[in-house]
Amino acid sequence: MAKLYFKYGAMGSSKTAQALITKYNYEENDLKVWLIKPSADTRDGKQILRSRIGLEAEVEVIPPDMDILARFDETRRGCCNVIIVDECQFLTEQQIDELRAIVNDRNVPVMCFGLRTDFQTKLFPGSRRLMELADEIQEIKTMCDCGAKATVNARIDANGHIITQGAQVVLGGNDSYIAMCHKCYIRGIRENRVIRLHGQGGAL
Repeated sequence: MAKLYFKYGAMGSSKTAQALITKYNYEENDLKVWLIKPSADTRDGKQILRSRIGLEAEVEVIPPDMDILARFDETRRGCCNVIIVDECQFLTEQQIDELRAIVNDRNVPVMCFGLRTDFQTKLFPGSRRLMELADEIQEIKTMCDCGAKATVNARIDANGHIITQGAQVVLGGNDSYIAMCHKCYIRGIRENRVIRLHGQGGAL
């Protein structure tokens, strides 16, 4: 019986790499994969999904007004064994409902990889709906520089300070974000600490 999976982690937890490895494992067993990502994620080009460790694959881009169920029925029905979604937090709640319908009515498993919360520790709409609807929810763990489990995606400005206001979606990687435990995140805000992003050393 097909299921809807939500695999979430903080920045730097290798979510995209795991999505691409999962795709490879299915295809190695002669199963057909529909790899998709929201159009909000344009960092690697519109039709490329690339991980920090160098894995990459062609991907179909899903704009916010696309009906994923209708698209599946038009182009993939009968020739798709699994759907893998990267950056699923950027999908709309309606699109998560459509993925749920594919699982229920087309008996095709859907594996969603993405962030749970934004830089203000608030749920993304797509992630919230997945928390409500997914059959299985799994955390992909990564570590804060202090050694504790990272749960917060801290957005860092050009001066190394944690940003607490602004748009929910601002694309970036290790040049703009760092995964932190909540204790270090709050301490960094209270003390106005300068945070060195990965590749620049540890926090001061």
